[in-house]
Amino acid sequence: MKVLFTISPWAGHFYPMVPLGWALQAAGHEVRVMCTPASADWVRGAGLVPAPILDDHDNPLFWARLFHQQRVIRGVARDNGLPLLHPVTGERMASPDEFDWPTYKKKYENEWGQAWLRKMERVIIYTTTFAPDLVVHDMMSAEGPFTAVVHRLPSVLHLWGPVGTAETDPRVDIVPEYNNGILRALGVKGKGRELVTHVIDPCPESIAPPTTAERLPMRYVPYNGPGEAPVWVYEKPEKRRICVVWGHTLSRFGPEAFLVPKVLEALADLDAEVVVAINPKDREYVGELPANARILEQFPINMLLPTCDAVVHHGGAGSVMSAVVAGVPQLAIPFEEEQHANGQRVAAAGAGIHMLGKKATVELIREHVDALLGDESYRRGAEKLAAELAERPTPARLVPVLEEIAAAKTPAVAIDWDSIDATGYEHGLIKR
Repeated sequence: MKVLFTISPWAGHFYPMVPLGWALQAAGHEVRVMCTPASADWVRGAGLVPAPILDDHDNPLFWARLFHQQRVIRGVARDNGLPLLHPVTGERMASPDEFDWPTYKKKYENEWGQAWLRKMERVIIYTTTFAPDLVVHDMMSAEGPFTAVVHRLPSVLHLWGPVGTAETDPRVDIVPEYNNGILRALGVKGKGRELVTHVIDPCPESIAPPTTAERLPMRYVPYNGPGEAPVWVYEKPEKRRICVVWGHTLSRFGPEAFLVPKVLEALADLDAEVVVAINPKDREYVGELPANARILEQFPINMLLPTCDAVVHHGGAGSVMSAVVAGVPQLAIPFEEEQHANGQRVAAAGAGIHMLGKKATVELIREHVDALLGDESYRRGAEKLAAELAERPTPARLVPVLEEIAAAKTPAVAIDWDSIDATGYEHGLIKR
């Protein structure tokens, strides 16, 4: 069987898919990962084979800033303290009206549309040549549903955490709508979640993400990127150990969204060892370390978490799910909507505490960490989630299920590229 993975340009969306790629390869199947050139190193580093044919100019930071601005304008953004940044320049905006998206879009939509068509032509050519039997894509990869529809291939959406494809809160409805001229020309009327028929759910039952698609339960196997562990990581710590981990993107939104210095201040006089796992690019924003803290740069936290008594993080799915696997109580301090939902659902399961980043003070952070360390109910809640997850099928056990799904493909559809209008380009996340 040949399997085509398609991924969006975020490492945190790809990494949860890696163990399934390993399982498929170990079962003798051929796996290729359609990605941008900038993402190819992640794929190679994970031992999978990249197909770097997508466009690097689809700047994820631009779309993240624009997505936030548009949610503010539409009135569906939480007042979460995330600063408004100009999507193009990254400079702070006092008002969302400082960036005129309709005018900007009108200026560039034909150029974007033509680039999108060229990209999709490459996608079609590559998919035709590779001839996969199955497409596996992450939730924000528009290329996955597109190529599955065009080639009449079975497809499976691989979730990365507790946020699903049938969210009722528009603030966490992040499934792209895939509304483009190619699919319309093919007579495909469905968009977004309507194109999703199967969902790989890597979560324990207590925080199962909502979906209307057929759910394929699978155990989350943490992969946080390549790295190595110093010997002391595996030694039993003399004191309680607290892990602090932050996302790779939030520092780009300014100091308000990068709370590591505030967290370290809150834990500075705690009789515990504090380990900060951080992107090397963010080291300069951390400042001077307190005496009880040390830093691990570009470190796979799944190696560290089993030795920890608590973890403080930004609510990112990779941090949340790695802590679930390790059975460690969590303090989530999110800014973005998806991260808020992640932290809220873990807290509702009794495995941690959640508070919005804008409300985080040194005193509150310390109070919540003290609670995680002193109240055994959080440890029991975290262990319950870990036990539930351990009962889920491994990626290896999901392979035969995917083989059955892959047997259902039908003939592909020919596309008359000259007949497709590239105007009216709309990014799938910017919902109308």
